[in-house]
Formats: sequence, structure tokens, C-alpha cells
Amino acid sequence: MKRFPLLTIALFVLIAQSLFGQTLQDQNYKDASVSIKFYDRTMYYPGSSADNPIFVHVTIRNNGKETLRFKLADDRMFSSDFSAFTVKNTQLELSEDIIRKRTTNQVVYFREISLETGEELSFIENAKDYLNFTEPSIYYLEMTFYPELYKSKYISLKSNRLTLEVRPSPSAASSTLIPVKAETAEMLKAEPISPDQVVGQTIVARQKSLWDQYFLYLDLEEMLKKDPLKKRKYITSSAEECEKMILQFKNDLMSERYDNDIVAVPEKFEIMKTTYSQTEGKVVVIEWFKYKNYREKKEYTYYVRQRDGIWRIYAYDVNNLGTE
Repeated sequence: MKRFPLLTIALFVLIAQSLFGQTLQDQNYKDASVSIKFYDRTMYYPGSSADNPIFVHVTIRNNGKETLRFKLADDRMFSSDFSAFTVKNTQLELSEDIIRKRTTNQVVYFREISLETGEELSFIENAKDYLNFTEPSIYYLEMTFYPELYKSKYISLKSNRLTLEVRPSPSAASSTLIPVKAETAEMLKAEPISPDQVVGQTIVARQKSLWDQYFLYLDLEEMLKKDPLKKRKYITSSAEECEKMILQFKNDLMSERYDNDIVAVPEKFEIMKTTYSQTEGKVVVIEWFKYKNYREKKEYTYYVRQRDGIWRIYAYDVNNLGTE
């Protein structure tokens, strides 16, 4: 008979703690905001946190009239959390590192931070240190900040939400056939050459029907995703399915069943203009196509993107200049 009063008391205690925590949050942090954005955004792939990090720039701001005070752990994992959801609303699992740290007895060192009106504090975190990104997909990423550290997590601040695209790893998106130079049997390897050289070599490879060399500097993944229907299917597929889609796309290009402009064979070409920054560029080329009774002249603009020192063509435009 005594159990019921005890259970009732325990229930009231839990409710009181929750309400108390919420009250603290409302009173002390109602004018604080947490915002996130990608830092040094690049292309993201599944796998290693060190090799392909997802750096997120975090900003805590005091929007109120009173001084904002909170704790910030030296190890940010005791001050913040990241959550990511797929388009099917499946939540990603936490990394082993963060689980181990939070379940091990240890001293958590922190600083007391004070922000005056309009002041901000920013830091950068790697979302892969918190979450296991094992599959390519579209994710919705958000952050939770704990002003009184993780053990007082009933007091928390939510950030805005970012859309994160994790692509299939380059090895999964490439062909299952290893491209080889026909005359030497030497394995082909993309080289850190300039954008105009990339475009020139690609066109020459097409003129000579050297398909492996032709595909060497094409970002087939990006080109495939120019088709909205293919893109939707690609980003929701498994790595194995994505690999098959890329291979089918290559086969369609070689058989000229898809996108004839990019695989058309010019009689001659002339590179007119090349402009590029550290990561993006474009190359304008005039190409002539010979037919039985006339020649057609077209202006191609190839768009290139640099990653890991290698430029690749990811898109193009064609402008007809008439016949000769």
C-alpha cells in the first residue's frame, strides 16, 4: 500500500525537474540564439571523419538586453549535439567516440562565458565526430547547444536546420572497369592539369574514340544529376545502385542514346577563353562538325570544378553559330 504514495512523489519530482529546467531555459536563455552554417563547404562523402570532415560553423548570439552567461566545455562534445535525419525521417546514430566519452567517468573542463548585448561567440565542429554518415543521402542537419553542459541537457537551445548532401564515395561512383592506356597497358590516372588542358584532352580523346580517356575528366555524377528525375532517384539510392546508375549513364553516352551534344565528334576545335578561380572555372571552345554538304559551327562552354587538385567537367552549354 505504501508504494503508491512513493510512486506519486517520484512522478511529481520528475515533472517538477522538467518544468524547472524549462523555466530556467525560458528565463535565462530566451534571448540567446544558436545558428549553424557549413564552413569551407565542399563535397561530402561517407566514411572517415579525418579524411572528409563536415565542418560546421556554430554561432551563439546574445539578442537580449541583459548579459548572457553560459558554460562552454573545452571538449565541445559536452556542450553540443548534432542530429541528422534522412528524407524518410530516420535519425542517424551517434558516433562511437561521443558515446564512449559520455559514458566514461571523467572530469569535464569548461569556461564561463559572458556575452553582452549583440555579442557573438563562434567555433567550428566536425559533424562526423558526432554522427555516423555511412550512406549517401540527403540529410537534414541541426545542432543542440547545452548552456549548462550535457549533464544538464534539459536546458538546451536548438539551431536552424541545414540540408546536407552526402554523395557516394568516388570509388563507388566510378566505373567497375579500370581505364587503361591502350598502347602501354598503363593504368590511367587523372593529372593536376589546367582547365583548358582538361577540356582539350577530353575533346581529343573523343575524336580518337578513346572512351576511357574521354571519361577521365568528366564528373559523371554531376552530369547525370542534371536530369531532375535521375537526381531524385540517385540521391535516395544505395551506393551499389548509384554505381549501377553511373555505369548505365556511361553506356548511354557511348551508344549516343543520351545527350548527343557532349559526345558529338568535332572535326576540329579551338579554345577561345579560359577563366577560373581556385575551385570553379569555365572554358569556351569553338567546335566545327563536318557533314556531307556543309560544316556546322558551335560554341561550347565547359564548366569545371577542382577537387583535390584535379579539374573535372561537370556541366556544359552549347550555342549554335550557324553553318559554313
